[in-house]
Amino acid sequence: MHHHATISLKPSSYSATHHALFSINPPIFQNPSFLIPPLTNKLRYSILNCRGIQIPLPKLRPNNASTKFTSIAAVKDVDIATLGNLCVDIVLNVPQLPPKPLQQRKAYMEQLSKSPPDKRYWEAGGNCNVAIAAARLGLHCISIGHVGDEIYGRFLIDVLSDEGISIVGMNEQSEALNLSSSDYGTLLCWVLVDPLQRHGFCSRADFSADPAFSWMSRLSIEVKMAIRKSKILFCNGYDFDELSPSLLESALECAVESGTSIFFDPGPRGKSLIAGRPEEQRAIGKLLRMSEVLLLTSEEAKFCYILESGNTG
Repeated sequence: MHHHATISLKPSSYSATHHALFSINPPIFQNPSFLIPPLTNKLRYSILNCRGIQIPLPKLRPNNASTKFTSIAAVKDVDIATLGNLCVDIVLNVPQLPPKPLQQRKAYMEQLSKSPPDKRYWEAGGNCNVAIAAARLGLHCISIGHVGDEIYGRFLIDVLSDEGISIVGMNEQSEALNLSSSDYGTLLCWVLVDPLQRHGFCSRADFSADPAFSWMSRLSIEVKMAIRKSKILFCNGYDFDELSPSLLESALECAVESGTSIFFDPGPRGKSLIAGRPEEQRAIGKLLRMSEVLLLTSEEAKFCYILESGNTG
């Protein structure tokens, strides 16, 4: 199966969890500026009149998968589904950034986490930004991911609901049995700003070799249906901090089989994943090759070329 990817170059510097760019070739919007450059007539009509995105259906080989795809394509009533990376950013001014040694950083974060800061410091982070940007353009969006049953999870649900975005939970109840509240809880990212406006980031995903939600072993029926009903599945490199490579591959395969276009932003995690564990290399390799749209900085584009060609020069 051959896929042709559009590559959209991003600015080389951006926040670790904010300002995700989303682009169709030519680019149609950019969060948070919502810039709309000139479009083709087809896309101009679709976006500006809130009629949804018109995505050419990927060509599949004439086998059983293509037959399945044909029956599903007519009911794609969701414009964009984001996959994973649903987190709450807590933005705090601090006298100094956390120390660099890993255990000291972990202790620093645990101290911050003892009591929730005032809600005025909370923001919907990660892929929430992509979904909100798209929803404000009039697109029908859903967010596939995990949030916990606590104040942070309810905060994300409320923020997305106010934007007309529903969350499709990735976990099945049987998978959540015998989990501690910290393993099951909503992922937090502490965005720390010192007096010189330098930024530091802390998340529990930083202190484990395994994804934060490694206990998830399979896609639920609801998640598969959500992917099949979507025209676009948006993924980014931070998904690997939450979900296992095998689970991400399952989502990718579901999208390909059902004719859902894949948009992928590897972000700063891309470089480490390309040089990561074999299962990470395999999963990001598939994402890079099977995506219809890649969002890359010039540096990220270089490493993607190295991965594809094997050229280390």
